[in-house]
Amino acid sequence: MHSAQNPSEPASWHGTTIVTVRKGGIVAVGGDGQVSIGQTIVKANAKKVRRLAKGDVIGGFAGATADAFTLFERLEAKLDQYPGQLMRAAVELAKDWRTDRYLRRLEAMMIVADPKISLVLTGTGDVLEPENGVVGIGSGGNYALAAARALIDTDLDAETIVRRSLAIAAEICVYTNDKVVVETLQTL
Repeated sequence: MHSAQNPSEPASWHGTTIVTVRKGGIVAVGGDGQVSIGQTIVKANAKKVRRLAKGDVIGGFAGATADAFTLFERLEAKLDQYPGQLMRAAVELAKDWRTDRYLRRLEAMMIVADPKISLVLTGTGDVLEPENGVVGIGSGGNYALAAARALIDTDLDAETIVRRSLAIAAEICVYTNDKVVVETLQTL
């Protein structure tokens, strides 16, 4: 079976746009709901943004869903181990992700944010803090990032910028839809 037709092949799963914005005492993380296999939309309302660490951290993922849930569970464990220390928990997860034989195979990226910091986590061991508090990942991530950067200096609040950026990405990226979930936290 060709990989575009085999849902068990990680490369055949597409979709997702996740974007985060820090502005005006709020951090907002939002994502669309589309999950696709090849050229077929298999779910339009997946929830790819969720609260972690008893609601003190927001996480959003792009990539294979099962892999992302595994990473969320591992990050939750690290946050339990290092409460209130998102950077430390993220670095420890990245170390495990890069060195553990099982985790190394996971195909996902994550954006995580707490009141102090926003980070992008990748399977290559990267833990990146975005410039200007704005970052996007996933198939439509660059479109949403460009839109958010264009809107950041307007009077719009963080949540509105995230929603508008995702709407713009959905108009451009065929793997992004307008079924959006946005979570917010007050920053310090």
